[in-house]
Amino acid sequence: MKIEGKNPVREIINSSTDIKRVIIEKGNPNTLLKEIEDICAKKHIKVQYMDKKDLDKMSETGHHQGVIAECPDFEYASLDKLISNCKQEGKDMLFIILDEVLDPHNLGSIIRVAECAGATGVIISNRRSASVNETVVRTSAGATAYLPVVRVTNINQVIEQLKNENVWVYALDMDGEEMYKTNLTGNVALVVGGEGNGVSRLTRKLCDGVISIPMFGQVNSLNASVSAGIATYEVIRQRRK
Repeated sequence: MKIEGKNPVREIINSSTDIKRVIIEKGNPNTLLKEIEDICAKKHIKVQYMDKKDLDKMSETGHHQGVIAECPDFEYASLDKLISNCKQEGKDMLFIILDEVLDPHNLGSIIRVAECAGATGVIISNRRSASVNETVVRTSAGATAYLPVVRVTNINQVIEQLKNENVWVYALDMDGEEMYKTNLTGNVALVVGGEGNGVSRLTRKLCDGVISIPMFGQVNSLNASVSAGIATYEVIRQRRK
């Protein structure tokens, strides 16, 4: 997998992710590229230098910003292990479950929000869902290097598992109870629906409740990543009261 762009590459090499090599634009004086070069030297990561035209040919996004890192494919986390770790550490769990979110930009943005909020992890399906790829890593601004992402076969089975672990699961939909009136403390999982269809009927039925973000304008819906961000930080707000 190729990771492109200064900030995503810096976050990847700062994390424990194994890096095959980092390719830097020859002669580019950018200070962040120099920082990346220095980190690579400290971590004994192989660095190669190429002319911009050669990096342009390698680039899959067209936005390499003078640096590309070649990494192994993304390694997904184990849900059982995340739950076990939270129990051992006495931490409240906070999962964001994505129900058929297909846009990699939305997935990357949600991972970024979840990491910033200190969430336990993001859960996606291995079908009818975006997976973690170069676009997701870039959009997440490198958050994929720190936040566990779990990929599962069946979202509904995961909801049942989390409920058995005393996690309250809430679907995010526009006709639910206003989220500011809902108790979102303790172990919580938020289910965010895909672009267009929202949370599926069966998945919604399995949840402990349905919550909504109040709307005051003429448009009655928000982008999936924006909705996830607002709801996630409402959980954080209530926890800090």
